[in-house]
Amino acid sequence: MRMLRFAGVRVLGAIVVLLLITVLTYAVFYLLPANPAQLSCGRPCTPENLRRAAEFMGTDLPWWQQLLEFLRGIVLGRDFGSGAAAVHCAAPCFGYSFQQNASVTELILSRFPVTASIAIGAAVLWLVTGVAGGVASGMRPGSVVDRGVMMVSIAGVSAPVYLVGLLAILLFGFVLRWLPTGGYIPFATDPVQWFAHLLLPWCTLAFTTAAVYARLTRGQMIETLGEDYIRTARAKGLRESRVVVRHGLRNAILPVVTVFGLDLGTLLGGTVIVERVFSMQGLGALLVTGVSVVDLQLVVGFTLFSAFLIIVSNVVIDVVNGVVDPRAKATA
Repeated sequence: MRMLRFAGVRVLGAIVVLLLITVLTYAVFYLLPANPAQLSCGRPCTPENLRRAAEFMGTDLPWWQQLLEFLRGIVLGRDFGSGAAAVHCAAPCFGYSFQQNASVTELILSRFPVTASIAIGAAVLWLVTGVAGGVASGMRPGSVVDRGVMMVSIAGVSAPVYLVGLLAILLFGFVLRWLPTGGYIPFATDPVQWFAHLLLPWCTLAFTTAAVYARLTRGQMIETLGEDYIRTARAKGLRESRVVVRHGLRNAILPVVTVFGLDLGTLLGGTVIVERVFSMQGLGALLVTGVSVVDLQLVVGFTLFSAFLIIVSNVVIDVVNGVVDPRAKATA
């Protein structure tokens, strides 16, 4: 019951935060000088054509009424216009891109597999390598392993993502010719080529992000292994591997899990640079296109979808922390 209460509080809080973000995001974009109806009016844009475009898109309504229609569209779907020319946007409707003649939800879902493949694969890689490197470094501070891991971590933190990606393309794509340098092959089409095309983007993101996890895990392990209960466990004659994994890593991993949830949520909507470097048409490329052509419906919908991913990832991480660390449930 305590766990259910803990999860329920987090879910309710996430719903409130998402509503606030929706209101603020919609208000900010409503106050922009760009007029969506003006952008879709066509040429010549006479006052009559502008009025018809605004009525069709629903931008002639007060901003608060537009917000309510937007929220209703997410839950129930909505129609733009009326009669034979009406456009239906099925739920969950995050808006309709009149410049691309498709709902924002359809555009996002069409690009989501690319970004999700990059983000999830890279996240698993940097989590495993970063935590493993941090544990090995934290167990023997000042050793050769520790110094080597910290040197690689400093290089990873300092190197820009685009530079690492370009160097990876140059070395593994053109010099060694081991891997393809760009593009995306769906998993259902060819799993082997899917893996080959994603390996360089995974390693690029993992190299720059695993460094942070290695440094964080190292600091937590050094602090945890110096606690009294660790010395007590060793005094009882427990194997060193059990002391490190069962008692040390379990407590040291809590901050890492929290940071991982934040990074994964933001990464799903922010792989712009990697997608550009490796010529992949994911969510990052979609956002760049929407901003460049001032597609406000697409930008607003994409912003709220990214916020939804971040909030969901935070709720999942809170629940995981509650399972791993029972002290977290006491605050619920």
